[in-house]
Amino acid sequence: MPSARETELLEAAYRYVLTHGLADVSLRPLAAAIGSSTRVLLYLFGSKEGLVKALLARARADELALLADIGAGPGVVRRLWEWLAAPAHRPLLTLWLEAYARSLVEPDGPWAGFARATVEDWLEVLKTSQPEDVRDTADGLALRTRELALLRGALLDLLATGDGDRVTAALATSRPSLLIFGVEVAESGAGVVGGELPVDPALVGVGGVLPGGEFGVEGVEVADAAVEALP
Repeated sequence: MPSARETELLEAAYRYVLTHGLADVSLRPLAAAIGSSTRVLLYLFGSKEGLVKALLARARADELALLADIGAGPGVVRRLWEWLAAPAHRPLLTLWLEAYARSLVEPDGPWAGFARATVEDWLEVLKTSQPEDVRDTADGLALRTRELALLRGALLDLLATGDGDRVTAALATSRPSLLIFGVEVAESGAGVVGGELPVDPALVGVGGVLPGGEFGVEGVEVADAAVEALP
């Protein structure tokens, strides 16, 4: 059980790295910035590596809290993207990306396992948006893996450019990659006139129209009348 002082300093250090980054953090300026000393930090966390591990655990706790707030069932993908695209969350997501990349190039360091754990966390929450008879199938895993890949790519673009409108519009026009539940659809002006595409009922609106407006684009009609009965 961490002491009150350890928790206080960890929170202060976490706020610091959200602004300054984590990869090249140095104990001396960090300690000075949070009103402590290198001696105290080494006493509480054992080493710089121990402090980095504690900060990564703290970042993952924020991630898990996000996923808990997102909830389950219909609308998960849309809610995830709304959260990811919010400007207030850029510092956390930049730190997440830094830790993700570092865990790939330094698999034996304090970053070890961070990227894999993140993938597993997000796949699990995407799983909850799928129909129960799909979740535990190979197709269900493949489809939520594709959703995650698209969201992650969109996030990288957003962090690099800050162009939220363009990236959100791109997600809307990539509907087949975002959708999970098989119905027949027809995409206006996209050269597709139906066929079995995976469609997430969370993205299907009243009257059988995929509400592209949720991602900033309108005009996708669903040809399967059964979709109209979805909540």
